[in-house]
Amino acid sequence: MDLRKIKKLIDLLEESNLAEIEIKEGEESVRLARVPRGQYAPAPQYAAAPEPRQAPMPMSSPTESATGGSAKQPSDQPEGHVLRAPMVGTFYTSPSPDKPAFVSVGQAVKAGETLAVIEAMKMFNPIEADVSGTIVAVLTESGSPVEFDQPLFVIA
Repeated sequence: MDLRKIKKLIDLLEESNLAEIEIKEGEESVRLARVPRGQYAPAPQYAAAPEPRQAPMPMSSPTESATGGSAKQPSDQPEGHVLRAPMVGTFYTSPSPDKPAFVSVGQAVKAGETLAVIEAMKMFNPIEADVSGTIVAVLTESGSPVEFDQPLFVIA
C-alpha cells in the first residue's frame, strides 16, 4: 500500500467520528485505531499461566510406614503378565459388534496373536499378545475408553 494512501486514511479517520478503520487491498491490509487525546491506548492484557498444582501426597498405611514404604498395594487383578494399552482410544474385544471376541478368559494365546483392538482417530489398531500363555483376566469392558498404559489383560 502506498504511503500517501495511508496518510489519507489517517486524515479521514481524524475528520470522522470513526474509532477505527481497516482497509484491505489484495494481500495488504492497514488497520488504524483512534485514541482520544490525552489518553493512552490500553496495554494488551495476557492471562497469567496457571500455577502448577501439586498432587496430594498419597496416604501411607501403617504397614508401609513401619516397613519404609516397601509393602505392596493390594491388587484386585490376578498374578501374571499385564498387557497394557499402548495408546489412548476406545477398547473393543471383537472386530465388530456381531462378531465373537478375539479371545476369552482361559484361552491359550501365542505371542503376536491379536487380543483386541483400540480405535484411535477412526483407525482400529490391533492389540497383540507380547507373551505366550493363558488369558487369566480381561480388565477392561468392550466399548469403554482407555488411557495410555492402562492394564487390559493378564496373561499367565
